[in-house]
Amino acid sequence: MKGKAIIFCAPSGSGKTTLVKHLLSQYSNLGFSISACTRDKRGRNEIHGKDYYFLSIEEFQENIRANAFVEWEEVYPGGYYGTLKSEVERLWNEGKNVIFDVDVKGGLKLKEYFGEDALAIFVKVPSIEELEARLRSRGTETEESLSKRLYKVKFEMSFQDKFDVVLLNDNLEESQEKAENLYTTFLEGNLNLDEKPLRV
Repeated sequence: MKGKAIIFCAPSGSGKTTLVKHLLSQYSNLGFSISACTRDKRGRNEIHGKDYYFLSIEEFQENIRANAFVEWEEVYPGGYYGTLKSEVERLWNEGKNVIFDVDVKGGLKLKEYFGEDALAIFVKVPSIEELEARLRSRGTETEESLSKRLYKVKFEMSFQDKFDVVLLNDNLEESQEKAENLYTTFLEGNLNLDEKPLRV
């Protein structure tokens, strides 16, 4: 059983996770792809197989050698993240389409892997200033970490034209509606992607 892949990518703070959660709440035929990682669980709240597949570095590297990943990345030394082929198969076997919430590099690898069966959406904020304000309002960033994050954002924004759709998230309610329309139109085969990226 082969389903579709819906890929959401964006710089941190752009609201992609909120949009992904919204779609999952609206459509029972969508399943969230749980990533594998080598980082430790954060507190007691994170559960193996629900939040992430928590693997040791050795286990992760074993899976790389076994070609078990759709895509993977060493984000920092010893810090691996990736999408297991078995996770995609699990969701497809349940009759669901797979939705991904990943960074830009991972998203482009997924798009390449799934080809025509994927819709890759880049979520864009109105401006870097707006994004900086959102990140500051979280109160979780130091000036140094904020500076690094904004540098990464500018870098990631340069890849937006490689996606199928660029979705401008300046009003959450409207963006949720846009995301719903994109998903249903894509499934129906009626999404016109002749000129990429489609800007909505």
